Amino acid sequence: MKKLMLTSALGAAALVVTGAAASAATLDDVKAKGFVQCGVSQGLPGFSNPDADGNWSGLDVDLCRGIAAAIFGDGDAVKFTPLSAKERFTALQSGEIDVLSRNTTWTMSRDTQLGLNFAGVNYYDGQGFMIRTSMEINSALELSGASICTNTGTTTELNVADYFRANNMDYELVAFEKADEVVAAYDAGRCDVYTTDASGLYAQRLKLTDPGEHKVLPEIISKEPLGPVVRQGDDQWFNIVKWVHIATVNAEELGITMDNVDEMMAGDNPSVKRLLGSEGEFGAAIGLDNDWAAKVIKAVGNYGEIFDRNVGPDTPLGIARGVNALWTKGGLMYGPPIR
Repeated sequence: MKKLMLTSALGAAALVVTGAAASAATLDDVKAKGFVQCGVSQGLPGFSNPDADGNWSGLDVDLCRGIAAAIFGDGDAVKFTPLSAKERFTALQSGEIDVLSRNTTWTMSRDTQLGLNFAGVNYYDGQGFMIRTSMEINSALELSGASICTNTGTTTELNVADYFRANNMDYELVAFEKADEVVAAYDAGRCDVYTTDASGLYAQRLKLTDPGEHKVLPEIISKEPLGPVVRQGDDQWFNIVKWVHIATVNAEELGITMDNVDEMMAGDNPSVKRLLGSEGEFGAAIGLDNDWAAKVIKAVGNYGEIFDRNVGPDTPLGIARGVNALWTKGGLMYGPPIR
């Protein structure tokens, strides 16, 4: 098959897409092997992080478990491949993984130049800066001349360049491939500032020697809509991943939780009945059982439950819903209807 060389403007360098971007039978392949192969981060608390026994948890992990539940009725029918920012797109393009669910920003170049499709946004984020409280700085506008640690192969490098140029400030970039290398370098004092998505700053701060000695500055300098990614060329698989996320958002809006799915299914609300599969043939349209969404919610809960369990105010990250609240509560989470 013909090979097409594609180079990302965001530093992913010479990525190779072989033939069609995806076989048109990812669901069949997943069913044949009995699990979903999901690409995740190498360890980002709250989003995708393994414990000492190798058990993965996090907001991005729960999306993968939801996909597995929709297909197999079992949220554990998933295996995880930890990937660096530099490796993530190649792993998806090559077929090493079935879906990438790894705090990845949806941008035009990634969506149009790499043979990939973003299937939605499961966390609205923005890039921020973390510093030591001993620096006595309260604004990113005071960072001129600072050395800044970040990851290679990410949108953060371009965002930093844009922000500092727009504000006529100088800086020195100190970049590493792996997230833990960035954290270790910042913790060791090899740079003054650590920059990444704000959610990542709250998560990575937990890994520092003394988390209380570091603070996140108030400025958010970019839009970072994070979400799952699939290969182009398989609309059925694209639809499955997309609608699993949408189902969790609609479930929260409709008041459906992990504990009351069966009770809600027996009710009279037509929107609930269509979502949970007791009315209509919406599952069949994407190659799944009609109760696919009920299986998702039983396995991982609605979006609010997923958020609160992994990154919410009662977790070590302590992140407020903010723009990730439902649209009915002033946020951006809005699920297209199932009808």
